[in-house]
Amino acid sequence: MHLELRHLRTIRAIHETGGLARAAEVLNTTQSALSHQIKGLEEQTQQSLFARRTKPLRLSAAGLRLLDLANKVLPEIDAIQDDFAGLNAGSAGRLHIAIECHACFEWLFPVLEEFRKAWPDVDVDIKAGLSFDALTALQKEQVDLVISSDPEELPGVQFMPLFDYEPVFVAAAKNPLAKKPYIEAADFKDQTLIAYPVERSKLDAFTELLGPAKVEPAAIRPVELTAVILLLVASNRGVAVLPDWVVREVRYNSDYVTLPLTKGGLTRRLFAAIREEEAAKPYMAHLLRLARSIPVKLQRGDDLNTQG
Repeated sequence: MHLELRHLRTIRAIHETGGLARAAEVLNTTQSALSHQIKGLEEQTQQSLFARRTKPLRLSAAGLRLLDLANKVLPEIDAIQDDFAGLNAGSAGRLHIAIECHACFEWLFPVLEEFRKAWPDVDVDIKAGLSFDALTALQKEQVDLVISSDPEELPGVQFMPLFDYEPVFVAAAKNPLAKKPYIEAADFKDQTLIAYPVERSKLDAFTELLGPAKVEPAAIRPVELTAVILLLVASNRGVAVLPDWVVREVRYNSDYVTLPLTKGGLTRRLFAAIREEEAAKPYMAHLLRLARSIPVKLQRGDDLNTQG
């Protein structure tokens, strides 16, 4: 049996309208065209699909079987057509993000909350890009955007600058280092460094200060959650180096002291790595705009509900 979507739409329309003439109007065709369709379908199935002497026109048992199929299949077809229409219009799509820093969650969630309001039909997902090669996954189209502070030359990939941030030293107010105007690499020699459980190449404390100076802290304590890191620091169980957007809420807390790394301070830049063909998508451009503006508000301590 050669069954087409138009046959299912015809069966459904006749059932819903109760007659060929009305169904033809709904389907924007002629009554004779529908009659021809039904005749051909009945010849294929060798079944009568309608009880023709009834008004309104009613489906036979065989017709009801086709109606059940239509009710299952057609909504799926209509949904995929809407999805493709959204993709073609740039209002729908997939945005799977990999992040290479634990602390990025602090600003990424507010960004995605604003993004969701504007692009509800974009499928968003987040993967921690610390357990796999995020940039290779980007090239293989397994993810669509990678948040990274380490741009590379990769074929087909653009690194879009987002914002600059300052890695900040955080200690308890009663820590002896709290009295210093700034922190140097040697200051870590007798301190426990509380840090995210990632490779040293992903930690600003090592890439920007300790590594170049070839200095090792007295101990390293890996901690997964930012809130726990700050809790341990406040208890003087160790010190930490965190991005400025993370420490905005403790700068004025009497339990903590925040100090620059080196006399002049250090600055790093975050990038969004995307495939070149993704850059023109409207929702991607909007996400990048949000990712440039909202973290800066967090750094300044601004109210995120304030426009501008």
